Amino acid sequence: MDGATFWVAAVTASVLVGLSKGGLPLIGMLAVPVLALAISPVAAAGLLLPVYVVSDVFGLWAYRQVFDRRVLAIVLPGAVVGIALGWATARVVPEAAVTALVGGIGVAFASRLLVRQTAGRMARPARVGPGLFWGLVTGFTSFVSHSGGPPWQVYTLPLGMPKAVFAGTSTIAFAAINAVKLLPYWHLGQLSPGNLKLAALLFVPASLAVFAGVRLVRWLPERLFFQLVTWTLLAISLKLLWDGGWGLVA
Repeated sequence: MDGATFWVAAVTASVLVGLSKGGLPLIGMLAVPVLALAISPVAAAGLLLPVYVVSDVFGLWAYRQVFDRRVLAIVLPGAVVGIALGWATARVVPEAAVTALVGGIGVAFASRLLVRQTAGRMARPARVGPGLFWGLVTGFTSFVSHSGGPPWQVYTLPLGMPKAVFAGTSTIAFAAINAVKLLPYWHLGQLSPGNLKLAALLFVPASLAVFAGVRLVRWLPERLFFQLVTWTLLAISLKLLWDGGWGLVA
C-alpha cells in the first residue's frame, strides 16, 4: 500500500473520529474500517486511539454543560468492567466473533427502533440494571475494535434524551472510555512511539472536525437527527456483521 493511499485513509479516518466527538458517535465507528483499507485493523485501532483521546478534549469542552449525569453514572462503571474484561481476554477472544456479535446486536436493535419510530415511541427511564449490562458490553466492544456505538445506542436511544443531551452524554461517555483504554493499549504494545508520532499529525483534521460535528448537530432538526443516527447504526451494524461473519469463516 503506497504512502498516498495511507494518508488519504488516515486523514479520512481522523475526520470521522472528530465528527463523532462533535456529537455523531456512530460515525466514529467507520474510522477503523477506513484506515484498515491501508493497514491492519489492529494497527489501525492502536493508531487511532490517541486521535480519539485528543478529539475528546474538544468534545468535552463543546458539551461541558449539556449531558445526562444519571446515564453516565449508571453506564460508566459497567464500561470500566467491560474494558478490563477486554484486556484480560485480548489474546483469547477472536476479534471477528466480537465484531459479528456487535453487528448482530446493532441490526436487531436498529430494525426494532425503526418499527417503533413508525408506530410512535415512549421514552424509558434510565434503569440501573440494563445500564450496567450495556455499559459492560460497550466497554468490551470499544476496547476490542472501537465499536462500542451499537450497544451504547441500545441503552441510550430509548431514553428519549433531546439531541444535544444525547450528543453530549455520548461524547463524555466515550471520552472516559477512551481514557481508560490508554493503559491496557500501552500494555499490549499498541501505543508505540511510531504510532504516537503518526497520530500527532492527525490531531489537526480531527480537532477541526469536532467543531464541524457540533455545528451539524445544532443545525439538524431533532427528528431527522435521530433518524440519521438510527439508519447509520443499521448500516454500520450490517457491515460489522458481514465483516465478522466473513472473518469467522475465512
